[in-house]
Order: sequence, then structure tokens, then C-alpha cells
Amino acid sequence: MGAPTGDPAPGHDREWDDLVRIWEETDAPEGCKVEIIEGIVTVSPPPSKDHNTTAELLQRKLYSVIPEDWGIYQTLGVSVPGRAGLYIPDLVVVPRVMATGPGNRIPAEEARLVVEITSKANANHDRIGKVRGCAKAGVGLFLLLDPWHSGRPTATLYGEPDGGTYRVLDTVECGEKLTLPEPFGLVLDTGVFPVS
Repeated sequence: MGAPTGDPAPGHDREWDDLVRIWEETDAPEGCKVEIIEGIVTVSPPPSKDHNTTAELLQRKLYSVIPEDWGIYQTLGVSVPGRAGLYIPDLVVVPRVMATGPGNRIPAEEARLVVEITSKANANHDRIGKVRGCAKAGVGLFLLLDPWHSGRPTATLYGEPDGGTYRVLDTVECGEKLTLPEPFGLVLDTGVFPVS
């Protein structure tokens, strides 16, 4: 899978290299997602049809507003060594030049938007660990679509990372509209996403 991308946390070079090696060597069943979340290699089952449909619908909307030289990726690794993380977001928007060439991951700080759609079995990874990791890495926007939130589906947009934490820019119940700020300038009707 190539050499690690990004700088590890001070004093954790060997530990990070070991985690990446385990990640690279994990042989998961087809369709499963292998990630490093807060220093633990995790394997998630393939996402549901509703999960995939939500990602596809959102991707279609994003293509209408992103610059021509940006891309939207569903299997690109996002490296967050300072949080001992290597995520495979449901969607990541990044300048295409960063996703070109050898390897299978980019430094998280290069992502313009990370999108996670929670699954019932591992929702807390998306709600807590990945939000913290992306904030610490300085990812500008993090969109969490959470059909399992307290029995009522929600969409939460995080932004303005500062000191390793995000500010919540907006939270809406699915069915309401949520606005992604510039450079996207997109009003999302969350009612089009499946909620199960």
C-alpha cells in the first residue's frame, strides 16, 4: 500500500509505522472497510444499500458545485497520524492533483470536505473519533449524516477547526435544508436521503 502519508505525532514514529503495517496487511472480506481509528485497526462490514444511495445522491449534488480540478472519492484513504488515524471516508472532496499518482491515501489536511454516513454498528467512530481526527488535521468541513442519531436522523456540518476541535456550523433533522458554505455554496435538501 505504500509508505505512510503525513507526519506522525512526536515520539510515535515506530508506533505509527506498526499501525500502518498492520492496516496494510489486514485481509478483510470484499467490500469491508479497514481503517485506523484512534490507534486501533478496525474492520467495518460493507455499507447498506441506503448508505450507498445516500453517498451517491450527495456526490451527484457536490459535482454540480465543485471546481473542475477537484474530485470526489469514495475509497481514498485520509491519513491523520497525529490522531493515530487512517480513515476511508464515505466521501472526500480534494483537489484532483492530490489524488493522482502512486499510493492510496492523502494527508487529511488536503481534504476540502469529508463526509461520513453513520452505520448502526459503528456510528460512534464517525460521531467522535473521526470528527476529532479531522478537526485536529485541519480539514475545513466535515459533514456527518447520521440516520441513527437518537432515533431521529440528523445532518451536522462541522467547520472552522481550531486547536483540534470543530465548531458546529449547523445541525438539522433529515428532511430540512442544510447549507454548505463556500467554496461549495450548496443548499442540501436532506429529505432526499434514505433514513434507514
